[in-house]
Formats: sequence, structure tokens, C-alpha cells
Amino acid sequence: MVNSLFLSMKTNTKKTLSIYWQHCKNYKTSGWLMFVTLVIVQVIDNVTPLFYKKIFNLLASNDPKELVITATTYLLVGLLIAYLSQWFLRRISAFAANHFESKIMTDLGNHCYSYLLKNSFSYFNNNFVGSMVKRVKWFTGAFEAIADRLLWDLLPLVVSVVVITIVLGTINIWLAIGMLVWVAVFLAINWAFANFKIKYDLLRNEAETENSGRLADTITNNANVKLFNGYKREVEGFADSSEVLRLRRKWSWDLGSYFDAAQGFLAIFLEIAIFYFAIKLWQKGVVTIGDFVLIQAYIINILNRIWGFGNVIRKVYESLSDAEEMTVILDTPHEIVDVPNAKELKVKEGKIEFKDVVFNYHETRTVLDHLNLTINAGETIAVIGPSGAGKTTIIKLLLRMHDLTAGQIFISGQDISKVTQESLWQNVSLVPQDPILFHRTLMENIRYGKSKASDKEVIEASKKAHCHEFITHLEKGYDTLVGERGIKLSGGERQRVAIARAILRNAPILVLDEATSSLDSESEHYIQEALAELMKNKTVVVVAHRLSTIKHADRIIVVKDGKIVEEGTHDDLANKKGGLYKKLWHFQAGGFVK
Repeated sequence: MVNSLFLSMKTNTKKTLSIYWQHCKNYKTSGWLMFVTLVIVQVIDNVTPLFYKKIFNLLASNDPKELVITATTYLLVGLLIAYLSQWFLRRISAFAANHFESKIMTDLGNHCYSYLLKNSFSYFNNNFVGSMVKRVKWFTGAFEAIADRLLWDLLPLVVSVVVITIVLGTINIWLAIGMLVWVAVFLAINWAFANFKIKYDLLRNEAETENSGRLADTITNNANVKLFNGYKREVEGFADSSEVLRLRRKWSWDLGSYFDAAQGFLAIFLEIAIFYFAIKLWQKGVVTIGDFVLIQAYIINILNRIWGFGNVIRKVYESLSDAEEMTVILDTPHEIVDVPNAKELKVKEGKIEFKDVVFNYHETRTVLDHLNLTINAGETIAVIGPSGAGKTTIIKLLLRMHDLTAGQIFISGQDISKVTQESLWQNVSLVPQDPILFHRTLMENIRYGKSKASDKEVIEASKKAHCHEFITHLEKGYDTLVGERGIKLSGGERQRVAIARAILRNAPILVLDEATSSLDSESEHYIQEALAELMKNKTVVVVAHRLSTIKHADRIIVVKDGKIVEEGTHDDLANKKGGLYKKLWHFQAGGFVK
């Protein structure tokens, strides 16, 4: 399992870096400014010890003090200029980096957001909300972490090694080679360990995703937890999930601690070895006291850089593993996409045709079996049948929430699989059984049906949907925030808001999926009046379980086992001997009403 995760990580790492690089190329000016200034800063940082070398050599010489002081003063002035230049360039690089990273993080967030929203309805049904939010945040955060490590850790290390090797080479080639070998040994060990540890970081991330998903799922279903006495079960389940995460997290941290200990032990001996070699060179008159100061400064510099290299590599890998889950999403083609050169749907009359439609769930369960149905323009049809018969699936296929297994669906003679999804949805208003609202104001939620509608139009639609009455009784009226998913409103109030939204949209095709199921009898009476007005001159598809609500439909379609088994008016079907509709009508009228 660990190896398969690692192989997947290696593949996705290239894709992650490719996505990051594509966005980096949009900001070349700030990117290059940041890079060049940082390189110059590091060159200056590694050249300044040469000033100290000369100063100490002067102080250790037998030259007249006046000459020493004069020469030292010049060196100090040069050192001051170098430090001020470094300070100035560092500020430039910092501001350039701020612009560069913030812009790209914003672009990455927008890219993830727009791509995520393009996923199919079934995708969102199969994934935790909290997990998807985490993936977007971690993906953008990973870029910041990786960019910071490359800019402020790896780049300075590379520049420092190059400059120090060149400087030491001018003193003694073997001193430079010794330093270079030391660096190579440290880097190789750190790299190997980072590759070993990343496997366990991936397992830790997997546990964190599962833990976060469980947390989001439980919070979303907090009412069920309370009402079905699930508190103890959920707490214990979350504790078990957290314990798995703790063990994987601890093991990952322990590995880092073990390596730090081994690295520190090795660093002691390597530093002493190089210093001993320098002493031998001093004994032979190859190096001076100033060279000792220079070498010590370089050893401290390199040691600090290399000491953090392992952590830097591990942080980069951890960030890449954090980004991986979002990369997988970005690399997965959308389930439902517009065909190349898809045209805009033009609805003139609103005629709908299902031609030999077949739909299978997961290629195993047939939900609709060669269904043929024609809905004439301006006609109101009702689709009824037992649970699982395929009623809701007909609606989902009409809205292209799923693609067909076989067959075609036409609106005004246009195959909906060959028009843009946006234009399809623009011409259909849906009032679902359980409307979900944004955690925004009532005004914003209703206006969502028509983004450019005026306040007056919104209020007019609200009056027709009979939600203006309860809205005006709220303290903040139309500026009232409805809570996450509209939780602050009752089911009936949410449904009326959804109906107001559909009235405002005024699309030529109207789909009502149990649109009055959450209303009390009085509210339903008013809504039915509003819907009757809304349904004029429109093609209407009604899915209903309560047969009393569809008695006046132009035509009633009875579906069973994915096929149309009966078709006609209420009076025709209610009097059909042995008919399924008659049986269902008898059951509701005789069983529930009595």
C-alpha cells in the first residue's frame, strides 16, 4: 500500500509542479526580479566574509598601526556598502515575492474553484464537502510552502555552495574539494531519507483526509446524531479515527527526530575533520589567520544551510503530498462536458422528446429501459410511479445531471447532449423537493434565479410565491441571512423561496420535483395558485407522490421498472380496470385520506 501510494505520488508530483509552473509563467517580471535579486543577495552574503579575512590578516600583521587602521577603515566602508546593498536588494526580493506568490495563490484558488464546480452532480454526491474545501486550501497553501522553500532555502544553498567552492578553490583546491564532498554527502543522505519518509507522510495525509471527512459529515448531520442517539458512537468513531491519525503523525515526526540525531552526530565529525585539515594547511603556511576566520564562517554558513536541507526537502515533499489530492481532481476529466463547438440551446416552443432512452447506474442496474416519451410544447405532464421506478432519473437526465447510456433527448428539436450545459439550464427552472439555499440574504437567494433582476422584480416574485408575507415579518426582511443550506428557515419557507426563484427565472420549461411536499394545506393552496399562473404557456414536468396535486395535469405518465406502463388523464387512469395508477390512487385516497 505504501509503495503504491509513493508511485502515485511521483506521478502526481510532475502534474502538480506542471500546474504551478503554468501559473508562474503568467508573472515573469516579478518572478525574474525576485530570482535575480535573491541570487545577488546570496553572492554578497558569501563575499562579505572575505572582508573579515582581510581585516583579521591586517590585525595579525606587523604593519604600522596607522596603515592597518587606514586599510581596515576602507574595508569597513566596503563592508557597509555591501551590507546596505544586500539590505536594499533583500527588500526588493521580498516585495517581489509577495506580489508573485499572492497573485499565483489567488489564481490557483480560482482555478481549483472553477474546475471543482464543473464536476457532475454525482461527483458532489460522492465526496465530503469538508474534504473538497480542504483540498483547495491545501493546494494553494502547498504552492506557498514550496515556493518559500525554493526561494529562501534551496536557492541560497545552491548559490552559497557555488560561491564558497570558488573562493576556497582560490586558497587551496583540496580545501574546496573537501567542502564539496562534505556538502555532497549531506545532500545525498538528506535526499535519501526524504524519499524514504515521504511514504509515511502520504499515509498520514490519508488519515487526515479521512478524519476531516468524518468531522464534516458528522457536523452536517448533527441533527441525526442527536435524534438517533448517535453521540457516543460518533465520539468513539472520531476518537478511533483520530488515534490512527495520531499514530501515523507521531511515526512521521519520530522519523524526523531520528534523522536529526544522526545528522547532528555526523555534522560534528565532518566539521572537525575539515577544521583539522585547515590547521594542517596553516602549519604548512598555505592558509592565514584570516583564512581560518573565512573557513569557519563558511562552515557555519554551509552547516546551517545543509542542516535545514533535510527539513526543506521533507517540507517540499509534504507540501506536494498535500497538493496531490487536488491534483488528482484537476487531472480527472469532468464526467459531463460540452461537445466541441456545442451550440446554444434555443427554445421556441419547449417540446421535449425522449427517444429510446436507456440509463444504467454503474453499468449494472438498468433504471430506464428504452423509454420513449414526447411532451408537447405548453403541455403539463405528471410523472408518477413506485419508489425506484425512475421518475427522478427522468428529471436528472433532462437536466443532464447524467449522460445517457443510450438514446437521445431533444428540446425544440435539439439534442441536449450537443448544446452547452449552461444554455440548457438557462431554459429550465427547477423547484426541487428539498431546496438548498446559500448562506446569504433572502434577496440574494431569490435573485439567484435572475442575477440582474431589480429589487422590485424580486419582491414581485416573492409575492406570487407567497413568501413575501413571512419575509416582511423578519427583523431584517429581505436582508436576513438564511444560514448554511437555509437552515434558519422552515422546510415550507425554503420551498416558497425556491418557487419565488423559479418564478423570477421564468424559463420556458418548468420542472417541479415534489414542489409542494413541505407545505401545509393553506400554504399549498396559495402556492398552487402561483404555480398555475407560472405554468401558463410553459412546458411543465411534475414529479409527484401525492396524486392529489397532479389531478389536473394534461397527461399523467405512470412509470414502473424504467418503462412507461400507463398514460392518460386522471379520470382515464383512475377508472382503468387493474391499472397501477388506479391502485395507487385508491391506496392514497382510501388509506391516507380516511
